[in-house]
Amino acid sequence: MDQWLRNTNVVKVVALVIGILLWAVVRMDGSSIPGSTGTGTVEETIGNVAVTPKYNEDQFFIEDISPAQVTVTIAGRSSTLKRVLNSANYSVELDLTNTGKGEHMVPLTPVGFPSSVSVKITPAYAKVVVDEKKNKSMPVTVQVTGTPAVGLKAGQPVVKPKQVTVGVPSRIYEAVESVRADVDVDKADSPVTAQAKLVAYDKDGKAIEEAIINPAVVEVEVPITSPFKLVPLQVKLVGEPPPGFAVSGIRQSIDKVTVYGAQDMLDRLEFYEGPQVDLSGLKEDKEFTLPIPLRGDVKQIDPGEVTVSVSIVPSQTKILESIPLSIIGQNDGFHTSVLIPQSGRLNLTVEGAPDWIEKLKPQDVQGIVDVSNLPPGRHEVPVTWNLPTFVKKGSQEYLRATVEISAREGDASAPSGTANPSSSP
Repeated sequence: MDQWLRNTNVVKVVALVIGILLWAVVRMDGSSIPGSTGTGTVEETIGNVAVTPKYNEDQFFIEDISPAQVTVTIAGRSSTLKRVLNSANYSVELDLTNTGKGEHMVPLTPVGFPSSVSVKITPAYAKVVVDEKKNKSMPVTVQVTGTPAVGLKAGQPVVKPKQVTVGVPSRIYEAVESVRADVDVDKADSPVTAQAKLVAYDKDGKAIEEAIINPAVVEVEVPITSPFKLVPLQVKLVGEPPPGFAVSGIRQSIDKVTVYGAQDMLDRLEFYEGPQVDLSGLKEDKEFTLPIPLRGDVKQIDPGEVTVSVSIVPSQTKILESIPLSIIGQNDGFHTSVLIPQSGRLNLTVEGAPDWIEKLKPQDVQGIVDVSNLPPGRHEVPVTWNLPTFVKKGSQEYLRATVEISAREGDASAPSGTANPSSSP
């Protein structure tokens, strides 16, 4: 080997071979990628590169960019181009920071390419239409779709947040009519909680695609309950204050309740009978807090209790004169008349709060004689009184009437149930 290396001819041959190999390597690097220029520089074409607008999103709205995608041609060393293509950290930018409302032709700018790479964008300009952005604060409405499980009903949805901001081009600002979230409760047997995407609609119910809603998604909870109905609450009064005292007024903390139950029952329900308030023995104001009972097929009452405030005052008496007696329970085949009193009228002493008694008139009171199931003949029957609320009979008032029931004889008899008006009280 040492002898070879000392031979100048061998050294020259080796040097020639190494030189040829180095030339071949350089030559191959310049022609290894299609598009080589023959000087070590190659080209690569990238299609369908999206145009990215740069603008103030709080102030403007991009209506249109044309073209929305462009072709990018890059040139440089093969190894550099490979790094560019593999990284994809490049973009084509449309700088609108100094552009206002209207239609503009704006040059496109390459971003993220190495300085050693030359870039050509085709086309070099893009047409853009810019509009001013206007924001509108809108309440969120929820549209509940589907039918819950049998016997259940969807309640009032609860949405968070209740208010959102809708950004739209100024030209359609007035068209925004509502912002809605749709929630499906089909076959649900418990409350439905969902994150719902918001959509803006115009007055015709058409979605406004340009609208930008912030936040774009809201949380919605739809209660699933028995069917319910809001009806008046009636508190039943029993008993009455002792002589010398009267009720001047009653105040309830709630006037209506929500009743839950079967739909057919609710359809027939006009009011709900609440708890009883016993007025017996009351000589001063009193407040009652009472649970509202569940009656019949009612499953739930909301709220579940009521507070009743009773106002008691010293009572006042008054005599109501010549109150006509009404006969009920008559048989159509018989004639019934009042014998005593002959006039068919009675006087009645009433007692109550001064404000009520002072304005009370005889026509506000009804005296009733019930002859149901009585045979023909004379009968002494008690008189019952239909009195206004908070008014009671005087302490000594226990009145009776004598009636006569007889068979009808032709047309000469008096009409059924009409008292004889010939005498005075």
